[in-house]
Parts: sequence; structure tokens; C-alpha cells
Amino acid sequence: MLKIFSKREGEKGFTLIELMIVIAIIGILAAIAIPQFVQYRKRGYVAAINADAKNAYTAANAYLVDNPAGAANSLAKLQASGFTPSPSVTTAVGTWTDSSNYTITSQNSTAGLSTDTCTYAVTAGLLTVTPAAP
Repeated sequence: MLKIFSKREGEKGFTLIELMIVIAIIGILAAIAIPQFVQYRKRGYVAAINADAKNAYTAANAYLVDNPAGAANSLAKLQASGFTPSPSVTTAVGTWTDSSNYTITSQNSTAGLSTDTCTYAVTAGLLTVTPAAP
């Protein structure tokens, strides 16, 4: 049986069967790896969305500690308090009534990749977090 795979003296190269087996193995590995890669990428975008919302919330608190009578109602004020947004995430301060009632939302800004959002809502001083789910 194994004699059909052995090379005759003076022959060089691969047989057609050997090449077909290698191509089949590569195809099977690709069929397994590509869907996993897509899932890894989506989880990475969701993690960036959640991290940006948390960092914006922390920057809003830092701004309010430095400016008790102020309002961190813009992205520029959050950036002045140390917030650095990720390039692929859009973070916005939604409604801002006062320091006890405001909303911060982060969403993926890369078109077609993810529409998940993460929201930090402070109502009557109580924080409600709605994370983006992978």
C-alpha cells in the first residue's frame, strides 16, 4: 500500500495526491479559523466601546471634582479632564441636566462593523450601565 506513495529512483517533486491532501488540510484550517477571527474582531470592538464609555464617565467625574459648579456636557470638557477617545469609537455626552442627571454613550464609528452601544446613565445620582454585548 505504501509503495504507491514512494518515489521511483530519479523522480523529483510531489505527487498530485500529496498536493491535494495539503490543499484539503489548508481548506479545513481556513474554514475553522475565519469565523473565529470574525468573532475575535467583534469582541475587540465591543471591548473598545465599553472601555471608552467607562473612561468618559471617569473623566466626567474628574471634571466635576475640579469644577463643582460646572457641567461636563461636551467631549472637549471630557478631553480636558484626561479622556482620550479611541479612533474607532464615537463617544458623546447625551443629556446633561446637572451633575446628578446625565448620560454618556459610546458607539463604534467604523461603518458596517458593529452597531453596539454602551451607555452610562446617572439618574438622581445613581449610575446605570448598559454595556455593549459581544
